Amino acid sequence: MTIGILFYKQLSIFTPIIPYFLSAMLFITYCRVRWIDIRLTKFHYILLTIQYAGSALIYLVIRPFNEIVAQAAMICVLISTATAAPVITGILNGNIASVTTYAIVSNLLVAFIAPVFLSIIGNTGENVSFFASFWYIFRKVMPILLLPFVTALLLAKVLPKAHEKIKSAQIVSFYLWALALTVVIASLAKFVIEYSNGGYRFLIVIAIVSLLICFAQFFFGRKLGTRFNQTVAGGQSLGQKNTVLAIWLTQTYLNPVASLGPGLYVLWQNLVNFYQIWQKKRFEEKLMIND
Repeated sequence: MTIGILFYKQLSIFTPIIPYFLSAMLFITYCRVRWIDIRLTKFHYILLTIQYAGSALIYLVIRPFNEIVAQAAMICVLISTATAAPVITGILNGNIASVTTYAIVSNLLVAFIAPVFLSIIGNTGENVSFFASFWYIFRKVMPILLLPFVTALLLAKVLPKAHEKIKSAQIVSFYLWALALTVVIASLAKFVIEYSNGGYRFLIVIAIVSLLICFAQFFFGRKLGTRFNQTVAGGQSLGQKNTVLAIWLTQTYLNPVASLGPGLYVLWQNLVNFYQIWQKKRFEEKLMIND
């Protein structure tokens, strides 16, 4: 994150390769998933309800105070689960299949729901059609989500030995995630500097709101997940967001300044991820000492 901020001008030019990093990360992670494990459960339906009802509620609550902040807050809840969420879930020894299922379903649904939902509060009707936005989301998100999954399943059938080797090399996905994160943070730094226009007080307000939303989604996601014996999966499914997609939707449908919300959410969600990975490492080190 520090490298991304310090060298944002040089590193932000690599932003177009992030989808390739994500695909590689997901392929390695999906090698741990079986097709039989992919199924919707009551747990997923509750998460979807929180995602869509929660986004509408938070918009209505904040709107009387400030429309742009309300839009920024709403998109941080409405947007689908990050394509990298299964990777972090795997690192944290969570239920990868559950998060994979939710990531696929939530990204599919947002292709239909977001254009309709956002058109109510934005000006989409004049600029972008429903089919244009659907095709953009489908073309950008689905290959990243589905192709690595299908490839991993085929590899297990065709080359089981190679599949087992990749399955046992999960640490590679962590390093790919670290590289991708460096570029994402560089892109965020560039975005904030170019679009803040000196309005740092307003930027701070959006930063605080997105921070509170991020913490709340991880907290309630983990609380809900605990009830279904899926603590990690609940937190990552609800808290880790597809912020790149969120920024595009906000700039397309809503006030472009509101895209600072999901832009800063990148920072907060990865701070949470760092903390969780650090906590897991500390726990494992204590077990090793005790043994």
